[in-house]
Amino acid sequence: MPDSPAPAQSPGTSRSTSATVPPNILRCLTPVADGYGVDLRPELSRVGLDEAMMCSAALRVSYRQGSAVIRRALELTGDPHLGLRVGAAQHLTAWGLLGFAQMAAGTLREAIETGVRFQNQSGAMVVWSAGPEEVGYVLRAELPDPALDPAVAVFLAEEAFASVVTLTRLSSGEEFAPQSVEFAFPAPGDMGPFTELFRCPVRFDAVANRLVFPTAWAGRPMPGRDRVTFTTVVELLEEQAASRRDQQDLLEVLEISIAQSLPDVPSFVEQARRHASSERTLRRRLAECGTTYEALVDGVRRERVEQLLRRPELTLRDIARQAGFSDVRALRRAVHRWHGVTPARLRGEAGER
Repeated sequence: MPDSPAPAQSPGTSRSTSATVPPNILRCLTPVADGYGVDLRPELSRVGLDEAMMCSAALRVSYRQGSAVIRRALELTGDPHLGLRVGAAQHLTAWGLLGFAQMAAGTLREAIETGVRFQNQSGAMVVWSAGPEEVGYVLRAELPDPALDPAVAVFLAEEAFASVVTLTRLSSGEEFAPQSVEFAFPAPGDMGPFTELFRCPVRFDAVANRLVFPTAWAGRPMPGRDRVTFTTVVELLEEQAASRRDQQDLLEVLEISIAQSLPDVPSFVEQARRHASSERTLRRRLAECGTTYEALVDGVRRERVEQLLRRPELTLRDIARQAGFSDVRALRRAVHRWHGVTPARLRGEAGER
């Protein structure tokens, strides 16, 4: 089997069934849902989170936990563009030290590059990348799992670009507007929320999620620029990242490799080869993270099955094949082990919710 794309080359991945993601999106989602009369506390509790935990700066959630709460918020609010509202409700201070570093950056481009560099400390649930292109300075948001629930995928893309535009206006000037915005999902029935927020041409069914900054804006000095403060805060961010980087990167890279390879699963020997590591060393590193390769495979398969069961056009045979199970019986055994019910019952419960 050919190698899957090498996620380790990305500055950050923000994709893990292990708890590695700061819950900034969920913290912002909760008050926005309150505005719709929706209390998300029961949904947070279902995935093992409570109010006290959500107030902890040390809290990390898994990608699966975040996706489950977002999915329920979309269902309960009935707002297909909830991602735009959540992104527009954010402030740089919610990003902690990273937001402070961006405000102190020399130019808007440096602020963007700092955000991309330390994206795993921002609570991002997309994979950010950026760079100059012929059309301008381009910021890209890639979804980390190709089988992500379509509604959650739309939410994350909307939230990503809405937050960038909102925070740019707060830090650099209310008059800011992108040169263009492109979304990979189909055009909505109502374009109003997009044109109102972005104030620029918006394309849908694009090849990728892209936001183009006008070249003049990318080089624009930040109002709060301060080189000493910026350097000091970046050093603190590097210290924070170093304390978690090895374990977090290992788990995320392995899980993305598994998710992108399904229905095939790279063998442990193959993963060790890709990481230029011996099998013994890789097993030891995973043990230090409190997990095993088998547990990571199981977690990614579980997430994939839960996503696929929400698609009524797929048969159980289809789901078993796409999730890498040998047959439907193996799928049934796995779902019963995870949830204590049959796949049909789990699918019915998801439909009822």
